[in-house]
Amino acid sequence: MHYGMVIDLARCIGCTACTVACKTHNVTPKDIAWAQVLVEEKGKYPNSNIESTPVLCMHCQNAPCISACPTGASYRDDSGIVHIKKDKCIGCRACMVSCPYNARKFSFGDAQSYYPGKETTPLEKVQQTKFPKGVVSKCEFCYERLAEGLLPACVATCPAHARIFGDLDNPVSQVSILIAQKSGQPLHPQVGTKPSVYYLPR
Repeated sequence: MHYGMVIDLARCIGCTACTVACKTHNVTPKDIAWAQVLVEEKGKYPNSNIESTPVLCMHCQNAPCISACPTGASYRDDSGIVHIKKDKCIGCRACMVSCPYNARKFSFGDAQSYYPGKETTPLEKVQQTKFPKGVVSKCEFCYERLAEGLLPACVATCPAHARIFGDLDNPVSQVSILIAQKSGQPLHPQVGTKPSVYYLPR
C-alpha cells in the first residue's frame, strides 16, 4: 500500500473548501493552514484568467525533511505517509528549510485568536494542546480517517471532485489510471523527492 493523491487542475475552481475542511478536521490555529490554494493571474486583461493550484504536504518517498531531522521526529510509515512525532520535535525547523514545497508549519505558541480580546474558547484550548509552542506540524493525509475507512477531509469535501485519493502501488486504482492516462506529474519533479501527490494538467 502506498497512499497517494491526484489533483485535477482542470477541475479545481479555487473555492478553498479543502482549506476549510482541513482546518476544521485538524483544529489548526488561525495562523496555520496545511492545505492551501495558490492563486495566480495569467495573461493580461481582457485576455486573462485565474489559475488555482492546491498544495499540501507531498508525502515524498525521498523526503528531505526526514533526512534533515536530527531527532527522528519526522518519519515515513509503511503506507507512505510522512508523520511528525511531536514529543521528539525540538523545533529546530531544519525540516522546514529542507522542504521544497513549504508544507510544514511552526507553532510559535502565540496562535492568533479567532476572537481577539475575548476569553479563550474551548476550540482554542484544544489548539493549544495539539499545537504546543516550538513544534512543527503538517498534513498527514488524515490518517485517523483512513483507519476508519474514510477519505481525507479535503478529498471528501471538494465540491468539484478535483481530488482523488488511493493506492499508488495498485496499477488499476483510480489514482494510478489517472496518472497514466492524463500524464500526471508532481510539482517540481526536478528536485528528486518523489512526491506522492500528482497533478493533472489544466
